[in-house]
Amino acid sequence: MRGPGLLRTAGPVLALMWCQAAAQAYELEGEAIQGGLMFGNCGSGCKVSLDGSEILVSPDGRFVIGFDRDESGERSLRVREADGNERTTTLTVATRDYQIERVDGLPPQTVTPDPEALERIRLEAAMVASARARRDARADYAGGFAWPASGRISGVYGSQRILNGEPRRPHYGLDIAAPTGTPVHAPADGVITLAYDDMYFSGGTIVLDHGHGLSSSFLHLSRILVEAGASVRQGDVIAEIGATGRASGPHLDWRMNWLDRRVDPQLLLEVLPDP
Repeated sequence: MRGPGLLRTAGPVLALMWCQAAAQAYELEGEAIQGGLMFGNCGSGCKVSLDGSEILVSPDGRFVIGFDRDESGERSLRVREADGNERTTTLTVATRDYQIERVDGLPPQTVTPDPEALERIRLEAAMVASARARRDARADYAGGFAWPASGRISGVYGSQRILNGEPRRPHYGLDIAAPTGTPVHAPADGVITLAYDDMYFSGGTIVLDHGHGLSSSFLHLSRILVEAGASVRQGDVIAEIGATGRASGPHLDWRMNWLDRRVDPQLLLEVLPDP
């Protein structure tokens, strides 16, 4: 399990910033890297903004920020502490190299859905967006993250897929291949905001909110064992792996979002345990 204080540190990025004493009295951990998350604590009563946009802060001063797949350049993080001291940190987002994957032989309607399917896809996308829209000061993510299932890594965040020769949107999930029925565990505490068993692309789908706009999504599930509104703890069994929706075989597709940014869950984890 990894969490604040145990985050992976790779590449020329800001891994840990301890800002102590009167000069700077907040802490910031994580990686300023494409797909990465950074976790901070500036004490009760502080305010935080990223590039001028206010960031949600929990009553005890915890906050989280994230970086999208193609984000680059500098970001300005401003922290105003309860005593009025204000500090600005410039974060330079490190870039990554992504894999290119080619998948051929898919049915044409899978690559180019018909008009009826497109309407269904639009409605389901709105459902998922609504489930990810929850914003509150719970810091369930503070307990860290663990692998939701054990299996072979069959897909990684950021890879570009070419379906039947046509470039598609990048893959934003971490794929774990395992037999249908393999248990899926909550990787961290949170609240279920969506539990839907038949989406066009993702089949059985769960969205789990960890607080502060940080959420996990679990796709292609064969069985869902929770309902929307339920609170879960890290390690709770919430579903079973499957091949529902548009999947070429049984696997778990785990995705994470911070606000409108898609982030990489694998950066939060220890090495995958043996299946």
